[in-house]
Amino acid sequence: MVRHSKHAYQPYTKKKPEKKEEKIPEGAIRLPGGLLDTNAGFLIQEDEVVEETELTIVQEPGPLLGAGLLRCLECGNDFQDSSLYKQFDHSVCDDCRDSEEKAHIITKTEAKHEYLLKDADLDKREPTLKFLVRKNPHNPRWGDMKLYLRLQIEKRALEVWESQEEIDAAKERRTENREKAKMKKLDKSVKELRKAVRTSLWTKDLSSHKHEYGEETYDEDSDMYSKRCTTCDHELQYEKM
Repeated sequence: MVRHSKHAYQPYTKKKPEKKEEKIPEGAIRLPGGLLDTNAGFLIQEDEVVEETELTIVQEPGPLLGAGLLRCLECGNDFQDSSLYKQFDHSVCDDCRDSEEKAHIITKTEAKHEYLLKDADLDKREPTLKFLVRKNPHNPRWGDMKLYLRLQIEKRALEVWESQEEIDAAKERRTENREKAKMKKLDKSVKELRKAVRTSLWTKDLSSHKHEYGEETYDEDSDMYSKRCTTCDHELQYEKM
C-alpha cells in the first residue's frame, strides 16, 4: 500500500486578477482607435479618462465652543472668531469692526513717522505686533508693504514714550532741529553763491601793461611837468633841467 505524503504535489490553478472595468464618461460613445465621443463637441483618448478617486479634504478646525469663546473689547459680547482676531490677534468682533476707527490700517513708514517708532519697537519689542503684507500700489518693485492696525500702533507708542504729550514734544523738537538744519544748509549755499559771484566779477590781470601817455602839462606852482596814461589814468610827474 502506497502512503501519500502530506507534502505531495498538488496542482493548483493561479487565479487571474480580475480585469478592472474601465469607466467612461456617462453618455460617451467608444469609437475605433481608442477614441471617445463625449457628445460635447470634441473627442478624447480613452486612456485620458481619469477615474474618480476619493479626495481627502482637510478643513481648518473650527472655533472652540464654550470655554473657547472670545470677549469683544468694544461691546463686551462673546464671539467665536473675527477677521481682526485672525489678522492681528485683536479681540474685536466683526460687528464692531465695521467702525473705520477700529479697523484702520497704517503702513510701517507712517507708523515710524507719525508715532516716532523705530524698527526695533515694531519688530523686536515684546509682544511682537502682527501685520499684513501687501504689494506696494505705487510701484511693485519698491518691495512689499507692512500694514499694522493703528490701534495697536498707538498702544505701542504709549509704551515707548509713556504719554501723548511726550510724543508731541519729541515731534516739536525734531521739527525745530529739521528747520535749523535747513537754515544752516541755506546759509551755506548763499555764502557759496556770493563767493562765486565775487570771484566771477574780480579777475586778476596778470598781463603786462604798457602806458600810453597823452600830452604833457606844466604846473607853474610846483615847476613840475606831468602826463597821464590814456588807458589806466596813471600820472607821471617829472621836472626838466
